[in-house]
Amino acid sequence: MTATRTKSGRQDAESLHRRLAHFNEKRLRPALGTADLLADLDEEREAKALEAGFVEEERGAVADRAAAAPVQPDAFVAWFEELSESGPGQGDPLFPWLAEGAALDPMRWFIRQEIGGEAGFEDLLALTQIRLPVAAKLELARNYWDEMGRGNAKGMHGPMLSRIGAALGVCATIDSTVWESLALTNMMVALAANRRYAYQSIGALGAIEMTAPGRVRQVDRGLERLGVPKKARHYFSLHAVLDISHSASWNREILHTLVAAEPASARPIAEGALLRLRCGARCFRRYRQEFGLGDADPPNW
Repeated sequence: MTATRTKSGRQDAESLHRRLAHFNEKRLRPALGTADLLADLDEEREAKALEAGFVEEERGAVADRAAAAPVQPDAFVAWFEELSESGPGQGDPLFPWLAEGAALDPMRWFIRQEIGGEAGFEDLLALTQIRLPVAAKLELARNYWDEMGRGNAKGMHGPMLSRIGAALGVCATIDSTVWESLALTNMMVALAANRRYAYQSIGALGAIEMTAPGRVRQVDRGLERLGVPKKARHYFSLHAVLDISHSASWNREILHTLVAAEPASARPIAEGALLRLRCGARCFRRYRQEFGLGDADPPNW
């Protein structure tokens, strides 16, 4: 977001994303009805207008790169997979530092941001799969089933992240989470919850599956170095391995089949991947600032 370049801009971005984060928390929570439907509708209308403005501004920032994505299925998948090397946020020096040099307090702060910025991958999958073609829908369902522990509550991925927080004594709230992390969550919810961004959501979720393993592996190494028990850090050790196979299946069964059936879907899928990576890179930069590691980005971004 261009507003982040000035002090007043930072405040504007922070106010926006805290408001959207509170809106999304209410938006996704099951409710028992409302005492004032019209007031709720007015709030929703205002928040969705802010959300749309945020997403559209971010889309504008990635438009040129997304437009360069090929529309032939094999070429598109190759373009998408190359983002794991050259996309925003890839190779960020934050993660080697977490693996090898971070003390316990910075690691705890980092985990607090990760928990505070977690959108709920299984819920994003559920929202995204609505009325998609069969091959893509089935792969999303397989991925969802893994996220849900294949029917075993102890194997559900979401609570695993909460367990690492409990092990480190970390309690994450909207108010304790930096706006850059909230912006990442707000982007993921916006893409998944609005059908006009369904293909962007597919690209964003696919980018997570593809790029997460290397990062979470280094976080796991750092947690192990700091003496965090293996059971508590299972979320990170699991995703360091599982997301590799998830990504291969995602790219084959979802990206390839969608672009083959509808070449015009390549651009919004590419947009979604770049939006997710851009939001992630902004988080990593903020985290490095917090830790005194500088704010310069690698030149390939």
